[in-house]
Amino acid sequence: MSEGSPDYEAFVRHLVEHEPKMRAFLRGLLPTWDAVEEVAQEASLVAWRKFGSFEEDTNFCGWLLTIARFEALKHRRKVARSPLVFDDEVWELLADESQTSTELDPRREALEHCLQQLGGAQRELLLKAHTPGIRLNEVARASGRSEQAIYKTVQRLRAALLQCIESQTRKEGVA
Repeated sequence: MSEGSPDYEAFVRHLVEHEPKMRAFLRGLLPTWDAVEEVAQEASLVAWRKFGSFEEDTNFCGWLLTIARFEALKHRRKVARSPLVFDDEVWELLADESQTSTELDPRREALEHCLQQLGGAQRELLLKAHTPGIRLNEVARASGRSEQAIYKTVQRLRAALLQCIESQTRKEGVA
């Protein structure tokens, strides 16, 4: 498939529509945003390579999530030496639950959409501030800014994110 072909356009259209669901699904399975990013990219590549076998009238999202699940499993096996990795049975349970919850929660989709709308540095700051075990004074020290400045920035980003999520869910008719 070449870049200008209808298949390429169909793939890109499907991927853009369903990538936030895939990322939300992966975030339920993987311990860090870096791992989510790595696995999402790999799953997208695998989906692209296999897109010729995808039947257009079937569920692209389900197909993509299945690919993402297998890619997450590959990633998990690659880092299996870490003490923070779940055993296979727990992992499968989380995968099933995460797939169900991403299909049912449009607010999660709105969150993913709104996070993507933020600039890279803003998104990174907000995600760092909400990473378990990270304290704002550590973020401030690493960035060379005062703790108060970081706190205010994070506060403004949270407010903007909330406003975006509310707007997005209103557009989609979600309470």
